[in-house]
Amino acid sequence: MAALRICEAQWLWSRRSAGPDPTRRRELAVKRGEGRALVPLDELLARERADLEPADNLTADRIYERRWALTLLEQVLTRLESEYRSAGNAKLFDCLKEFLSDEPGRRSQAEVAAELGTTENAVKQAFHRLRQRYRELLRDEIAQTVAVPGDVEDELRHFISVLQA
Repeated sequence: MAALRICEAQWLWSRRSAGPDPTRRRELAVKRGEGRALVPLDELLARERADLEPADNLTADRIYERRWALTLLEQVLTRLESEYRSAGNAKLFDCLKEFLSDEPGRRSQAEVAAELGTTENAVKQAFHRLRQRYRELLRDEIAQTVAVPGDVEDELRHFISVLQA
């Protein structure tokens, strides 16, 4: 039995060494790959992992809710702007709306006060009133989306959670 295995191993070894010459082997390799460059295995595995990972972890429901929340914010800001414009305070609104978002590089309240020709304290008070009115308009817009007036607070909490997600 051992002799048979040795004979088989020798036969396999002789067949491998008696294969086509190296030039023919290269020609066959080029023909199979059509001369294209090989893709490294690491790169291939990275691509495969990227294909398996979700592009975005937001579900369709969460995307819909987020769009709803952002649309609601736009509507409130538009209503607030129209109120300020109809009262003749368009410039004040344009200056104060910068403070609604916490973006880096925004002007200080002192700079806005200098531009408007008023005191910094007056700008602080005007911004406080703008935020209060913004809150009232937001609550009003949300109240229009619920069936029962008692659900406004729950819907407002949900609205905030959607924006924070």
